[in-house]
Amino acid sequence: MKAMILAAGVGSRLDPLTRNVPKPLVPIINRPVMEYLVELLKKHGFTDIMVNLHYLGDQIEAYFGDGSKWGVNIHWSREDRLWGDAGSVKRVEDFFKEDTFVVIGGDDLTDMDLTRLVKTHKEKKALATIALSLVDDPSEYGIVLMNEDSRITRFLEKPKGEVIFSNTANTGVYVFEPEIFELIPRGVFYLFGKQVFPMLLEQRLPLYGHLTAAYWRDVGNLKIYQQTHQDVLQGRVNAPLPYREVRKYVWMGDNVEIDDTAEIGYPVAIGNNVRILAGARVLENTVIGNNCAVEEGATVKDSILWDGAVVMRNTHVERCVVGKDCHVKTNAAIFDGIIVNPQRPEVASG
Repeated sequence: MKAMILAAGVGSRLDPLTRNVPKPLVPIINRPVMEYLVELLKKHGFTDIMVNLHYLGDQIEAYFGDGSKWGVNIHWSREDRLWGDAGSVKRVEDFFKEDTFVVIGGDDLTDMDLTRLVKTHKEKKALATIALSLVDDPSEYGIVLMNEDSRITRFLEKPKGEVIFSNTANTGVYVFEPEIFELIPRGVFYLFGKQVFPMLLEQRLPLYGHLTAAYWRDVGNLKIYQQTHQDVLQGRVNAPLPYREVRKYVWMGDNVEIDDTAEIGYPVAIGNNVRILAGARVLENTVIGNNCAVEEGATVKDSILWDGAVVMRNTHVERCVVGKDCHVKTNAAIFDGIIVNPQRPEVASG
């Protein structure tokens, strides 16, 4: 089976993390979020994967190559500008013209049962099926109403205020029949949520929903990015961690040096080639990237350190993301999601 990962977006809501890194390569437990998607697709039999590229796309292509490392065949659609999700799929119409296919966002983390999703789609004889999830804040998503047969009767993209009529949200995971291309014009910016799905409803074509209780997050902003790490550490999502579990809820890579006087809380994930020095504390809900250091007397709590980051001596970092290769200066205290700018090698903030 074939699938498409949408990976062309800029990721502005994760700025400044995405100034030098495309959103699909933003790490979740030290692995690109898109890597979890590739593995999920492979698990459910999707071995031919199309990926569209635009913003910093060379980095994505360099990381995944032809996909053989993951047992899949990855094909690349390089875009000169953004075409919208439907417009991007239309550009590779020939790739999907033979059979049912799946489309998924490149910044999603999910353990959704894609096999069951496709099965539902085929049983309903749908032209399009949207995977749906219940959310607390529907204003950030497309929302739907369905009848007793799961056919979608109403769809509204990113509703506001009194217009919100449902908390059943579009996850951005879709199943389509090739006939969907007849509704998407070629060579124009086009969106599923604002144009294709309303057209399906208007023409009374078979648009269905599949409500899932599986874990799903659009890792689109800093708050969700941090929460997603906690969810993985706490086992709320079936996402394989890249390190061995050395004790309950503590995962550790290779060549890790931990001083006898250091304190390691849980849940915590520590990457390869990490040094945790005397009196340092790495406390709950913390992820330490590869080649990092937590120096003497430093504390890291509820935080994410990207590869190469250093928290210098007697520094306290809490509820933060520290960018790649950044050094947080001695005696600094950084709280509440303040981002250490990856364009500056050394930052102190109070």
